[in-house]
Amino acid sequence: MMTGDVWFWFLAGLATLLVGSSKGGLPLVGMLAVPLVALQISPVAAAGLLLPIYIVSDVYGLWLYRKSYDLLNIKIIVPAAAIGIVIGWATVSITSDDLVKLLVGIIGLVYCADVVMKARRTIAPRPADLPRGIFWGAITGFTSFVSHSGAPPYQIYVLPQRLEKMVYAGTSTIVFAIINLLKLPPYWFLGQINVGSLRVAAILAPIAIIGAFLGYRLTKIIPEKIFFRIVEVALFLVSLKLVYDGAVGLTNG
Repeated sequence: MMTGDVWFWFLAGLATLLVGSSKGGLPLVGMLAVPLVALQISPVAAAGLLLPIYIVSDVYGLWLYRKSYDLLNIKIIVPAAAIGIVIGWATVSITSDDLVKLLVGIIGLVYCADVVMKARRTIAPRPADLPRGIFWGAITGFTSFVSHSGAPPYQIYVLPQRLEKMVYAGTSTIVFAIINLLKLPPYWFLGQINVGSLRVAAILAPIAIIGAFLGYRLTKIIPEKIFFRIVEVALFLVSLKLVYDGAVGLTNG
């Protein structure tokens, strides 16, 4: 790990700020963290380095949103995500990170296209339901385990419900806090987390707390309609990034 490199620390600090902001209520920006750090170290090492930072900022996020969440969604998504994490752990030796990125990106783009096509029609909110929740929850857990990219499949299930802004942010924070804890043991056993990475994470942790506070403040002051438009635009941009990275990786591989 290039801990003596100024550029590494700059990118790691920026990634940590984004991770914290994602726990403050802007979940999609956290997906940019691994690609940023991966500019200096391997994606696998980047994912391992950032997981403890996710968990530290999760603690603050859980406190911020301790009264704002949708319990039904948590009950449905978390067990399904656990199944996805187990599948990711069991297939880690044969799973291509680039293929996962490509598929997650395509899913996100398809959702965004569907939003655009429905923009001129009045569509009733679609409540949480078990079949869709299990399906998208499992994909969320799997993609989160592989590359911390669980947000797009999660959004596809939750956004159509049109939850109140703070409830949506709180539910997202709680769901991914639990998912990150579930990922910790397999990451340790796979060697993606070690004593060296924990030292670096400890240095960066205060930046994550700052990011969580900033994300929470932004979530509170942004009007609800604009907030969800920002989420959808961010989903589109991140999905494009994932498709590009996945396609380039598969081509070069």
